[in-house]
Amino acid sequence: MLAQINIHQFRNISAAELFPSSGINFILGENGSGKTSLLEAIFVLAMGRSFRSRFLKNLVNYDHSRLILFARSIDRTPIGLQYDLQSGLQIRLNNAPLKRLSDLAFHLPVQLIPANCHQFFEQGPKYRRRMVDWGVFHVEHQFNYHWQSYKKVLQQRNAAIKTRKPAGEIKLWDKALTEHGLIITGMRQRYLKQLINHFRPFFKKLCPELADYKFSLRYLRGWNKEFELATYLQQNLERDMALGYTRSGPHAADWSFRVNEADPYELLSRGQQKLFFLSLSMAQIMILSEQKHRENTLLLIDDLSSELDWHHQKTVVNTLRELPVQSFISSTNTELAELIDGQNEKRFHVEHGVISEKRNDAINTSPDVVE
Repeated sequence: MLAQINIHQFRNISAAELFPSSGINFILGENGSGKTSLLEAIFVLAMGRSFRSRFLKNLVNYDHSRLILFARSIDRTPIGLQYDLQSGLQIRLNNAPLKRLSDLAFHLPVQLIPANCHQFFEQGPKYRRRMVDWGVFHVEHQFNYHWQSYKKVLQQRNAAIKTRKPAGEIKLWDKALTEHGLIITGMRQRYLKQLINHFRPFFKKLCPELADYKFSLRYLRGWNKEFELATYLQQNLERDMALGYTRSGPHAADWSFRVNEADPYELLSRGQQKLFFLSLSMAQIMILSEQKHRENTLLLIDDLSSELDWHHQKTVVNTLRELPVQSFISSTNTELAELIDGQNEKRFHVEHGVISEKRNDAINTSPDVVE
C-alpha cells in the first residue's frame, strides 16, 4: 500500500503530491482531466512500464526532458523512478538501484481494471495468460525462475530453428524446455483451481441476477493433451522447422471460465463482463492475502461508472471495503463521492492535471448541487 505519491512532469500532471487512504480513493473529474494519468503513474511506479504506451518517452510532459515519480509504501519503503529522454530509465527501491523489475512488481502487487476490460474476452491468449501468471508469480515463489528459464530456452530453440540447425541440435533444448514447462503448467493449473473457487462468490455478489448460472474452468495447456510435452515436441519438430518457431508449449497456453458452458463474451452484456473481470481481480486479491498474508495489493479501476448502473457501482464499492486492498477508482461521476464512508476513504478531484484532495466532511450529498 502507498502512503505517499509524488508526480512530476508526467503527461499533463506537472506536479502533484498525494497522501492516499489505505482503503478506497476516489479520483473524480471530467474526461481528459488527468484521472487515468494518475492511475497510470501508480502503475508505472509498480511495474516500470505503462499500460497505455509502449514507450516511456511518451509519458514525459510536453516540452520537458524527464519525469519523476516517487512513492513511500505504508512500511515507509521509498520507491523512486525517473525517466530522462537522454539517459533513460532509473529506478531505486529502498534507496538502492533496482536490478530486476520483478523485484519492483513483487514489492507492489498491482492490478488494473481498464475502462476497456471487456477486451479480456476479445483478445488473444497472451492477455489471459498475463492475468493468471500475475497471480502465480505472487503466490508461487519459484514461478519467476522457471518462467524466465523457460523463455531463455525457448529463445535458444527458436534461434536454432531459424538458423536451420540440424534436428539433433534443436532437440538438445527439449529436455530443459520440458522440465521448466511442466512445472509452469502445474503451477498454473493449481492456481486456476483456487481462482474459480474464489471467483464464484464474488461474481454472485456483484452480479446477483446471474447467481444461478454455472461456472466451469477450461484450460488449454499449450499442446495436445493426449501426449507428453517431450513427445509432442519431438513429433512436431518438422512442423516447427517449417514455421520457423516452436509452436507448442506453455507459452501457447490459454484458459477461460465458461458460463453455462458458453463463452462469457457471447453470453454476458458489457456491464456483466466488467463485473466478471472485477470478480476475477477480487479473487486474486483474496488468494494473495490468504497465502502470503499480504495486505499491500493495489487495485486501479479506470472509469468505474462506464457500463455499470448506480446500483452495481455501489455494490462494487461495498465489496471492496471488505477486501485487504488499497483501491484507486477513477470516474466522471462526481456522485460517487456520496459513497465515502469513514476515515479510511478519500476523494481527489482532478482538473487540467491539477490534483486536489477534497475533505469528506465538506461533501454536500444533495443531488442538486453541481460542483
